[in-house]
Amino acid sequence: MRALVTGAARGIGAAIAARLRLDGMDVVTLDLQPGCDLRLDVWRDELPPMADIDVVVPNAGITTTVAPAHRMTAEQWERDVGVNLTGAFRTVQACLPGMRERRYGRIVLISSMAARTGLPGQVAYGASKAGLLGLMRTLAAEGAAHNITCNAVLPGLVATENVLALPDPLRDTLLTSLPTGRFVAPEEIAAAVSFLASRDSAQITGQELAVDGGWSLNTASLAGRRAAPD
Repeated sequence: MRALVTGAARGIGAAIAARLRLDGMDVVTLDLQPGCDLRLDVWRDELPPMADIDVVVPNAGITTTVAPAHRMTAEQWERDVGVNLTGAFRTVQACLPGMRERRYGRIVLISSMAARTGLPGQVAYGASKAGLLGLMRTLAAEGAAHNITCNAVLPGLVATENVLALPDPLRDTLLTSLPTGRFVAPEEIAAAVSFLASRDSAQITGQELAVDGGWSLNTASLAGRRAAPD
């Protein structure tokens, strides 16, 4: 099988590309940064023909735009939504004709836990990642009769270069919010993508898979600090 991974120059995207290669796939990588097979902007550049792609993982995204709703500029909003949501749609759309012709395809969108919880200070990011979930369900419904599945992986706090570069006090505060006590490894996101990209996931479509170290859980307890024995 042939796969396409965008945003593959580093971090989660690089881990996904490496894992799919280990799974035996021929992987095409794409990023604005050097080091990938294709170097272009998924939002604005013309995409090459993708008729031979069986698995597509639109991972390219902007995570660093920090602006609350009352101060976000139109340019910031358009850039985040353009790359995170429109770019993902354009990437998938380029692959769909070949998938429909062969009656086989796996689409794995990379959303975020921010799509469920919101993310104060990053309104465009949260909105664009939530938009991916609506895109995912629609693509799943349209593709089901053609053996094309579409699912979304929702990473939590992942040990990417940007997260590890945060100031120590902020990083320590974030760690305390994780029941598992550690950040998610990029390879753990890649493992989830690997399964959803495989033939074994044929009956799973239109689903969200959170890989967040229990971040979304309510760990408060009326029983005190130790709700259950060790």
